[in-house]
This record gives sequence, C-alpha cells and structure tokens, in this order.
Amino acid sequence: MDLEEAFQAVGEFGRYQKRMVGVLVLLQIYMACQSMLIVLVGAFPEFHGEPVTERGGGDLTQSVTFTEDFSSIVTEWYLVKQQAYKVSLAGSLFFAGVLVGNVLFGPLSDKIGRKPVFLMSLFFELLFAYGSALAPNYELFALSRFLVGMMNGGMALVCFILSQEYVGKSYWALTGTLANMTFAVGIALFAVLGYYIRQWRNLATAANSPGVLLFLLCITLPESPRWLYSRGRMGQAERVLQNFAVRNGKGRVTLKLRRTPGSPGAETPSPGLFMLATHAVLRCRTMVLMYVWYACSLVYYGLTMNASDDKGNRYLSVAMYGLVELPAYPLCMYFINKSWSGRRKSLAGFLLLAGLCCLLSMAIPVQSGSVVSGSSLALLGKLMVSAAFNIVYVYTSELYPTVIRNAGLGVCSMSCRVGGILAPFVPSLKVLHTSMPFMVFCLIGMTAGALGLLLPETLNKPVAETLEELSAPAYQRIVETQVHLLEEEHLSKRKGSGSK
Repeated sequence: MDLEEAFQAVGEFGRYQKRMVGVLVLLQIYMACQSMLIVLVGAFPEFHGEPVTERGGGDLTQSVTFTEDFSSIVTEWYLVKQQAYKVSLAGSLFFAGVLVGNVLFGPLSDKIGRKPVFLMSLFFELLFAYGSALAPNYELFALSRFLVGMMNGGMALVCFILSQEYVGKSYWALTGTLANMTFAVGIALFAVLGYYIRQWRNLATAANSPGVLLFLLCITLPESPRWLYSRGRMGQAERVLQNFAVRNGKGRVTLKLRRTPGSPGAETPSPGLFMLATHAVLRCRTMVLMYVWYACSLVYYGLTMNASDDKGNRYLSVAMYGLVELPAYPLCMYFINKSWSGRRKSLAGFLLLAGLCCLLSMAIPVQSGSVVSGSSLALLGKLMVSAAFNIVYVYTSELYPTVIRNAGLGVCSMSCRVGGILAPFVPSLKVLHTSMPFMVFCLIGMTAGALGLLLPETLNKPVAETLEELSAPAYQRIVETQVHLLEEEHLSKRKGSGSK
C-alpha cells in the first residue's frame, strides 16, 4: 500500500494524532510571544527632557525623565532621540535571524530528519530567549534577539511541517489553520501578559517559560512517517504508523508500504537546495511562490503600520492586531475546500481583495469614529492578507514533494522575511506622494494574486512524495483513473440491469 492508504488504515486524524498536533499548535502561542516581544519590551513611554549645563560652562545636555509606569529597554538604556533606532534594529535583527534559520534548518531537516532539528532549535531558542531577559547591555540583547530569531525560524518551519505530516492529507488545511489561529490568539495573550507584567525583564522571562514545558512534551513526539517513507526507511515508517494505530484504538494493524519510485531499497540521499532551481517544475513553482510570500508579508506589515497610527491603549492595540486575524481562518476553511474555488482561486482572490482595500484607502480619509475609514479598510485588508497567509502555507506544503518540502518552505519563508524587513521603509515613499505607499501595496498585492493563478490546483489531488512522482504523468492521473474505472463499472452495471 502507499502512504495515504496506510494513513487511512491507522487513522488520518485519530486521538493520538490530535494530541501530537495539539502540542505543536500550543507551541504557536510561545512563538507569537517571541515574535511580538519587541513591541512591548521595546515600547516608548512618554518622556520629557530638561536642559542641563555641566559645571564649568560645559556643553548643554538634556536630562530625560520618563512619565509612564513601566520599564522597557528604552527606559533602561535610554534609547531615545538619536538612540531610538536601536529598538527597530533589535526587531529587524530578530527577523533577519528568522530568515537565516529558514535557509539553514529547512534543508537540514530534509537531510537528517524533522525531529532532531526541531528539538535542537527549540532548545537553543529557549536558552537564547532567557539570555535576552538577562542581557546586561543593549549589544548582548540585540545579539540574543538575532540568535532567538534564527532558532525560531528553523523551529517554526519544522513545527508546521510536523503538524501536517503526522496526519492524512485531507486534514492538512485543518492543522495549518489551527496553527495560524493559535498564533493570532498568542499575540492577544501576550498583550494580556504585558498588561499585568510591566517590568520588561520579568515579561521576557514569563513569555519564555511556557516553552520549557512544551519542550518536555515535544521530546516524546515521533519522527515524521512521511519523511521516513520519502527516505526509503520503510521499516521505521511502518513501525511509527503501527504505533499510531495502537494509540488510536485500532489495534495492531499489518502494514506493508510500497516503495516509492525514488527509493530503490536503502536510504536515499535527499535532494539539495539547488534542485529547486534546476528542476523545471519546481523552478517555476518556486519563483511564483517566493513572490507570493514576499507580497503577503509586505502588504501585511504595511497595513499593520497604517492601523497602528490610531492612538490609544498600546496593550489593546497589540491584542486587536492579533484578534482581527481570527475571522480570516474560518473563511479559508470554507473556500479552500470548495471545488469551485480551491486553493488557487482562494489565494488569488484574497490577495486581490487586499490590494483593493489598499486602493480604497487612498481615496477614503482616516476619520475617527467612522465605520468606513482608512483605518477600518486597513484592518479589513489585514484580514484579507491573513487569509492569504494561511492559504499559502497549506498550498505550498501541497505543491512540494515530501523529500524537498522543508527546503521549499524555507526558501519561500526567506522571501517572506525579506518582505517583512522592507515593509517599514515603504512609508518613506510619502515624500514623493502621500498615496505612494498604498499604491505600492495595491500593485504588489494584485500582481501576486494574478501570478498565483499560474500555480496548479491541489485540492483532492495526490501529494507527491518524491521528485519522480512530481514529474510522472501516471501518478498525477491516479485519482482520475480510479474515478473513471468506477464510473465505467457503474455504467456497465446499469446496462446489465437494463437489459434484463
């Protein structure tokens, strides 16, 4: 039997798989806290400066006094005025680390396995995150944020892959959506945590501590059966799947996996990162997906900056940025599983709607208290981009074969991080024209939506495990052939009954 038939025999989403996916989904809360840490740890309180003249007629300096009752790296190291850029730099270093982690750990997990890379990156992320809370100066804090980001990039990527490779393909969209929804909830929970813990070192420690418990739970997770299968380790894959069956309450199931075309018997070498550029099918898909991921990130963070112009409670604002994403995920679950929309049309549609929101934001002024305003359209655009983000994660996983899936996701995620790093610079285009930033977001969102239509549909299609399956026309028509055989059998029976 092939792998999908084996999952149907042991249970595509049994109670044991639900527990494993539950641990991985809860880990999204920890990742959200680390990603949003600089928002509250680097918050700028109100302050005023008083001129002070040094004794002996020295230079005129200013004494800075903070007027709000909370601490941050700004208050501890006086990162104001000319030093204020260091807060943004620390945030950029985190995402630069995420970019490096995506590139390094994606291909590594394809070569040596999902579980060892996942546990190693999670362990060191916890270690470096405690280093951030205990950093004695800004330089060590900034370095620790880069290292946390690098480990986070690798761990988050493999965590997402595991949450899908533990279950049958029909549940990939569900597990991907649950992970993204939990991340949005994690942002809101971090805002609540920050509201009650106003000292930044205590906040950083509290945000990191749940990760220790989750790490202990993750140690018990098995290796991905899909990765074992793609590497030709049939015996190990069968044992993992049989353990799934026992823990799902199905008893001891006899499995005999059929070897994939790319695995003649023993362990086969995993294709390298350059295969994404040399393989004709993968090259086209990767180019389109990299631009779509880049556009999602750029438009998402650009619209977030526009929404953040509203003045108010910073903790409520952070929570809203997370909660506004939640309605996007039920929309995704509805559209991507419908035959008339599927993955491809849904992704393109949400990106086009996000671009349209940017276009309308140029025409409608920001009005406080108005239902239809620039701010409300920006939040609506963020909802649309959040939906596109959710779809592109699931869609990308289905477009890449198992043997190179992590490498493909890593390259696409790298492109995503580039978009996030560049997004803060787009508002500076206002010096050319006030509507120029939204024009950029509009064009990028709409062009990404149009390019997304060039990708193939994956709804109800078999997932390729190896590169040979990706290029094999016979494999691509397995499901269609089975459907035609069933239809012919049904017609023959009807003809037989009609002749009687």
